[in-house]
This record gives sequence, C-alpha cells and structure tokens, in this order.
Amino acid sequence: MREPYDALLLMSFGGPECRADVLPFLENVLRGRNVSRERMLEVAEHYYHFDGVSPINQQNRDLLAALAAELAAGGPALPIYWGNRNWHPLLTDTLRQMMEDGVRRALALVTSAYGSYPGCRQYREDLERSRMTLGARAPEVDKIRLFFNHPGLIETLVDRVRQALREVAPARHATTQLVFTAHSIPLTMARGCQYECQLKETLHLVTEQLVDYPAALVYQSRSGPPSQPWLEPDIGAHLRSLAADGRITDVVVVPFGFMSDHLEVLYDLDYKARQLCDALGLRMVRALTPGTHPRFIAMLRELILERTAGVAPRAAGSLPPWPDVCPDNCCAR
Repeated sequence: MREPYDALLLMSFGGPECRADVLPFLENVLRGRNVSRERMLEVAEHYYHFDGVSPINQQNRDLLAALAAELAAGGPALPIYWGNRNWHPLLTDTLRQMMEDGVRRALALVTSAYGSYPGCRQYREDLERSRMTLGARAPEVDKIRLFFNHPGLIETLVDRVRQALREVAPARHATTQLVFTAHSIPLTMARGCQYECQLKETLHLVTEQLVDYPAALVYQSRSGPPSQPWLEPDIGAHLRSLAADGRITDVVVVPFGFMSDHLEVLYDLDYKARQLCDALGLRMVRALTPGTHPRFIAMLRELILERTAGVAPRAAGSLPPWPDVCPDNCCAR
C-alpha cells in the first residue's frame, strides 16, 4: 500500500524579480531551444519595461497564501512547498528541502489548466530530473490532473468576463466582442497534444453562459524563428481585422490560457494589445486572470481532495475529467 500524501508542491514557471535576474532567467528558459540570442535580448526588453520584475512570483505568493487559508479552513492539513522550473525558488532546491523535512510523498499542483509540452509534460520531465539529481531519498511526487473543464474554472472565468463587461458602456455591448487569448505553441507541438481542443472546450463552456456576445479564440506571445508555423490567429492580426471590418467597437480580452498575470499578460496584452487598440480606434478592457478568485481556490482544494479523500472528479460539458496519470504519449514536444 502506498503512503499517504504528506505535502503539497506548487510548481510554476518562475520569473525574475530585478533587472540583474533577467538574462540568467531567460538563459534558463531558452536552454536547448532553437532561439537566437538576438531574440532573447528582444524578450529581455519586455522584462526591462517593468524594471526587470515579472509578476508571476508575487502571484504565486498570493496563491500560496490563499490556498493555505483554504486548506486551514477545511483540510486536508498539508504543508505547502513552492518550486519553479526556471528561477528561484528552483524545483531541485525545493525538493531537497522537502527531503530534509522528511516528506515522503507529495502532490504537485502545476499552474496550468491545459495539456501541452510546456504546460504539462515539461513540468513532469523537470520534476523527474530533479528527483534523479537528489537520488533515492527524493520524495515521490504525483502531479494533479489538468482542469480545463472543471466547473470551478469555468465559473471563475465567467465571473471574470462579467466583471470586465461592467467596464463597457451598456450602449456599446451590442458591438462588443470577447477575445479569448492563450499562449501560442508550434503547430508540430500542437499536433502532439490536446491543447487546442481543450482551449476550444473551455471557450465553449464559458461562452454558452455569455450568449449575447460574439467570441473569438486567438493566440499570443509566439517565439522561435519566423519560418516555424505556430497556432494562429495572432491577437494583433485579429484586432486589425476587427477594425477593418468596422462592426465591433469594443473588445474584452480574456487571457483564459493563463491562470495568473504572467509577463505575457502585462506586456503583450496590457501594453502592446492596448497600444494597438488605441491606434485602431477600438476600446479594450482586459479581464482578470483567475488568480486568487475564491471559486478558483476552492477548485484547487477539490482537486487535492480527489487524490487525498477520494472525492469524485467533476467536469463540465461533454468531455470527461482528465485522468490523474497522463497517457505516455501525451504532450509531445
């Protein structure tokens, strides 16, 4: 019989917290990838625009505090650790601390709702690499399932969109489009996973509760060589198309592919997309990411209880809950 879980591990991407962190962080992110140094320096400017500070670490601190309060109120009583793939606190260091604290078996919560190589499999690979580095005493770690169609996520996203719509003048609601955006990935990667299908399912589940508004799925934040095809349409191209058509006056941009305000949300949407909308004469409101929304935090606790207390997995719509253990061939690179 396997031992019970005795800790929770929050796994995230990580981000710099000062200007000196930016290039070492990006070198970690891009190691082994076909991305030129010129492109890396270009991305570095995105971080320098915010004085080298990514919002993601503070977002994770806020998430940890909210989740700790939720677990303290209703259980299970598990200590929570935090480790990042690309910047401090680094995953290997966190696992080492867990090992020193006597943790034997932990649940890992990854801050990604959808399945793709960078959003799922790469976390599992990095986790195993860290465990191998630490040796036989490293804690056993099981990853919590994907939750793109969990009712708690859908309810959170619907509420975030409704909050954003309140910032649009009522007289313009009839000419407002909901623009749902997610991080693009290469087409070769997209063919090896369910990422696009899962995004479309989430969009469907959200928009069926917002039937008065047209909606579109777009992508953002692509990188890599221009010759490599990525998922489209790009948000910039879509906004230009809306402006040329002339029937839409307002857009509510919904970064539903992100669970918190990553730099891609602040730079690519709040700065670049808003700048483009201003130039095109479109009014833009950006919906908040799930962050520490109470329904989102309650959903995370429910996902933990699926593994610790046998709570039945829930899913909205026609697709079943994602399995606890990903198939061996899922999320190809």
